[in-house]
This record gives sequence, C-alpha cells and structure tokens, in this order.
Amino acid sequence: MLSREEKEEIIQNFGRTTGDTGSPEVQIALLSHRIKALSSHLGTHAKDYDSRSGLLKLVGQRRSFLRYLMKNDLKKYYDVTERLGIRR
Repeated sequence: MLSREEKEEIIQNFGRTTGDTGSPEVQIALLSHRIKALSSHLGTHAKDYDSRSGLLKLVGQRRSFLRYLMKNDLKKYYDVTERLGIRR
C-alpha cells in the first residue's frame, strides 16, 4: 500500500510545515493515494466487496476534508484538487 518513503514524500509536498501530518491538505493527499491503490485493486478483484466498502468510506472521509477546506480556504481547496487531479 503506502511505504514510509512515499508517505514522507506526500507529507513534505502537501504539508504546511515540516512534520505537518494533520492539515487537511496532507490528509486529502494521503487518502487520495489510498483511494487510487484500492481502485486499482478492485479493477482486478471485482468481487472483493469488503475492499469496496472500505473504498467508499475513504471517499466519504476525503469528501468531508474537501468540504471543510472549501469552506475555510477556497484557494487551498483549488490548489489541492488541481495538484491531485480530483474532479469536483
């Protein structure tokens, strides 16, 4: 899934400061990476219903973070969605 190096790189690219793991931008980026991995898994294992329900939970969490970011800082919302390629 997500190696330590990949996670550190995502945190470095999207974090506000060094070691920032709690900002909405970082959370959205980490969730997006996990969503992409699960989507590719479900492409080959179509009947894995437990993973599908987990994917839907992750999408809901990301949607909540995106809604929060849109409400509080519209410029960062547009920046994050553009950098991650999220349709909205």
